[in-house]
Amino acid sequence: MLKFNYRNADAMVVGEANGLNIAQEFDNYKETIASIIADLNKRKDKPGQWLQWMNLGYSEETIWYAKEFASMVENRFENILVLGIGGSALGGIAVTEALLKPYWNLLSAEERNNFPRIFFLDNIDPDTMQGLLNVLDLKKTLVNVITKSGSTAEIMSQYMILKDMLEKELGDDYRKNIVVTTDKNVGVLKQLADQEGYKTFIIPDDVGGRFSVFSAVGLVPFALVGIDIDELTNGIKDMDLALKNTDIHENIAAQNALIHYLMDTQKGKKLSVMMPYSSRLRYVADWYAQLWAESLGKEYDKNGNKVNVGPTPIKALGVTDQHSQIQLYNEGPNDKLITFIRVENFDTTIEIPNIFEYTGIGYLGGKTINDLLNAEADSTKVALSDYCRPTLTISIDKITPYSMGQLLYMLEVQTAIAGELYNIDTFNQPGVEQAKNYTYALMGRSGYEDSAQQLQEKMASV
Repeated sequence: MLKFNYRNADAMVVGEANGLNIAQEFDNYKETIASIIADLNKRKDKPGQWLQWMNLGYSEETIWYAKEFASMVENRFENILVLGIGGSALGGIAVTEALLKPYWNLLSAEERNNFPRIFFLDNIDPDTMQGLLNVLDLKKTLVNVITKSGSTAEIMSQYMILKDMLEKELGDDYRKNIVVTTDKNVGVLKQLADQEGYKTFIIPDDVGGRFSVFSAVGLVPFALVGIDIDELTNGIKDMDLALKNTDIHENIAAQNALIHYLMDTQKGKKLSVMMPYSSRLRYVADWYAQLWAESLGKEYDKNGNKVNVGPTPIKALGVTDQHSQIQLYNEGPNDKLITFIRVENFDTTIEIPNIFEYTGIGYLGGKTINDLLNAEADSTKVALSDYCRPTLTISIDKITPYSMGQLLYMLEVQTAIAGELYNIDTFNQPGVEQAKNYTYALMGRSGYEDSAQQLQEKMASV
């Protein structure tokens, strides 16, 4: 299981002004937390609650279909190209970057055990998009189009471009190079998939994009590149069992949620820094940033009160950002709660040769890069506590499909609990929808004519 250490967020370490009496707060909130956990698990099967993501680890049918499809297309494609944005891409990027061999797309087919390379086209920058399309052999590329609504402008524009290119390259056979992941009943993409005869996977009802990584959104591309999705979901199921415990003293997601909530509301720590000490986990911080920001950044609470709540997530990477951000964290505003992710056992150990024994760098000889990384992490944590800056540490034994399932699912549950503490709707995103509607208006989508006129007037006045 994951390990969670909150000692350096306690007032005994960082002082009363910046730390919490955590043991006392656990006692103060034990009934509230127990009620929240019980309520989330009671509501997860009810339609309209947007909690079906809590059941994804048990979706044997999706797991079986994903593995079957991967087997059917085995050795047929050199590349997987995922068209997705936000929740349709960030989880996939985080997991593949963590679990595939480093620099996967640069390895030979033999080094990849004949599994395909994988690319995520998660933005519509024209230079980047054209650059990628220039280097991919589309005849040997499987395009996975992911959008639940089926109308996301960015993804559907990419799809239109890729469909046109594939059809010109392959004729009627182009359909074999497209697989769709979308809603089971509604949306333009669902209609097109049915008309064109694409292989289709379903995003379940009541699963929002930022909570969809363990649905077909993630499982299909993971299976295609050889990630063990059975082990991944075993990690989810074991973590889910642990997080059903209503005792805050035994539930690390509840502990982490409460500490973040109290640090924000009582101690002014409105910035939540996620800092993995592993390059393979760097994109977990990107995924977490969306999860935290879209879920907790809300203007109104459930009672209709205007609250404008939500800690701002910041991504960092140890040790890289010790040389770019730690100066600010130590001596700048004391408004941050920093979460380290530590890996106890890396797959590789690299020794530093003892070749400059009588110089100023001789002390490094005979050590390992692993020793240095751990020393950097430990020293940074202690230095931050010297400056009375609170930190938390999540530790995993090794980076495996099992541990990744545990880590991401724990952070999802933590987010849901935090949303209940803030008394906000964790699963809507009205601030995003407004910008989407403006985009539809500017691009001339039918039904948005009035909005387009109003928007043009607003743009002219600023």
